Amino acid sequence: MDINTVRQKAVLIKEKLGLIASPVGVKFIFNQIGSSEIKAEVLSGHRYCQVLMKARRGQHVTVEAEGIACPAAAAAFGFKPLPEGLRTGKGLMGFGIAKEPDTGKKMFEGRPVLEKGRLKKLYLFPLETAEIQPDIVVIEDEAEKRMWVVLAEVNNRKGGRIESETAVLQAVCVDATLIPYRKQELNISLGCYGCREATDMGANEAILGFLSKILKI
Repeated sequence: MDINTVRQKAVLIKEKLGLIASPVGVKFIFNQIGSSEIKAEVLSGHRYCQVLMKARRGQHVTVEAEGIACPAAAAAFGFKPLPEGLRTGKGLMGFGIAKEPDTGKKMFEGRPVLEKGRLKKLYLFPLETAEIQPDIVVIEDEAEKRMWVVLAEVNNRKGGRIESETAVLQAVCVDATLIPYRKQELNISLGCYGCREATDMGANEAILGFLSKILKI
């Protein structure tokens, strides 16, 4: 699919579904060579969910290991090790997310992660102004609007049912970005404490991520 088609599909999706903000394209950049050509603001001191929020609102942005503020997201993308307080699960108890340390520990152990140091940066952009083909597309919006996206994937699978996973933890970075990328499957999330506290995600909104091939539907 060429870039003009990607842009056209993004505009169509946004208009037909009545999305509040833009679908976001996410590109995983593993090699710095050529990445300097990307025209985007390099963010620092931002959580990944805040980076995505800026892209939803129209900005082309990138984030690297030194710029990502959330230690859990940094660990998931292989930028930095997971801090001891989170690795043991005790940190999640402090936020009221996990009742016991072992619960929090298991929540982190069960999520996919990228190999440490492999990823150089993430490039996020509004899909309707895409300059490159995204690896995945992320949509954050109300339930009914996301329902139609999931139905498109059911049709893509010729009626096959959707299986999704979440621990209600790292909803944006893991559930909607990393799981679709690693598993090459659509994944749905209800959101999490972190993204709801740090971004403008509304009480009736949640998030999903999918491969750009769904745009062909």
